[in-house]
Amino acid sequence: MTHFGCIRLVFLFTVFCGVSVQAANAGQVDVWFGTITPKSKPGANPNDGQSRGIYHATFDTDNGHLSTPTLAAECDGPGFLTLHPSQDVLYSTGSPTTGDTATGDTATGDQGGDVSAFRINGDKLEWLGSAKSGDGGAAHLSTDREGKVLMSAQYGGGSTSLYQLDEAGEIGGLLDTKSHAELLPDAGSRVVGNRQNSPHAHWTGTSPDNRFVFVPDLGMDKVVIWKLDTAKPSLTHHGFGVCPPGGGPRHMKFSPAGDRIYVLNELALSITAFDYDAQSGTMTRGQTIPILSEETKAKETFNSASEIRVHPSGKFVYAASRGHDSISAFRVDQDGQMSLVEIEPIRGGWPRNFAIDPTGKWIIAAGRDSNTATVFQIDQATGELTFVRQTQMVPKPICVLFGGLN
Repeated sequence: MTHFGCIRLVFLFTVFCGVSVQAANAGQVDVWFGTITPKSKPGANPNDGQSRGIYHATFDTDNGHLSTPTLAAECDGPGFLTLHPSQDVLYSTGSPTTGDTATGDTATGDQGGDVSAFRINGDKLEWLGSAKSGDGGAAHLSTDREGKVLMSAQYGGGSTSLYQLDEAGEIGGLLDTKSHAELLPDAGSRVVGNRQNSPHAHWTGTSPDNRFVFVPDLGMDKVVIWKLDTAKPSLTHHGFGVCPPGGGPRHMKFSPAGDRIYVLNELALSITAFDYDAQSGTMTRGQTIPILSEETKAKETFNSASEIRVHPSGKFVYAASRGHDSISAFRVDQDGQMSLVEIEPIRGGWPRNFAIDPTGKWIIAAGRDSNTATVFQIDQATGELTFVRQTQMVPKPICVLFGGLN
């Protein structure tokens, strides 16, 4: 089974930053699921709704069929996943819980860490090594576009960490941890009580030219921008993207052309679009649009925005809401303005994450509380979503990651 090559490299560029690609050929793609694992039940039965780690399935891009997911690696806390741009390596938050899936020496029991690397071997993962984040548990991670470094965002610690990667994609160790609290005298915006008293880094990703790293910080109401040097490697503070007060920026994606950034505001349940100047590495705030109306939110006891994706065509933007348990679809007009197309229920509970497949025809939404992965077809003309009655059981899924076409 071939997992990488040109198609996969181009696709990874699209998934994480919304860069446009030509429609991929139909075929089978890998799907990896990051999950929440129980701290008190490491050997839990996978059929009782308790996760044991990272799961794998295949997806047919012709008909939208998702296979039954199987355990790929036992792992503690594999909440978010990412792939190396050119090697058969998958990275995860958390660390393996047994030696069964590890290739390293597990006799000492010293294989803990906040970020881990796994070699992809068919539908299984073989542990390559782990590293501590240096400032609490990692909430999100990503590689740069050349596969030279790994970055992670620490929500609790409010920081960005940088790790060395060798030529094979293995983690060489933690290089540096940058505290967001040190960037401003009073870093927390304090607009929303108890959520914004201090920095809370939530996502990492690079600019299309690989010169900058972006880290939305929920507590600061800002996107922290770092200058990336992959030769040293190092991070140097470069500036901020300033989000609406009380928005609580969580995740972000680039437009296919790379000239626009869409930031999802978790607390305000909105999307803010920024014009991006690639030469200067600066963000200029533009339109902000709600993903749920005030009337809709009033009917729920709790709502929180979770994930945002940009369609490979650049014509549509999608955002998920927990509580209302839905995905809001937006059309982007020629002037870059967003308008609501529809709000589609995910047929599950608590969509912490969802992803668009390599062909741009399908979405898989993960329902954490319903233990489900649900498939929707994307109307290429309108952006509307259609539930195609494809749902598979995945224990506590909170991350959906597509691999390349086979």
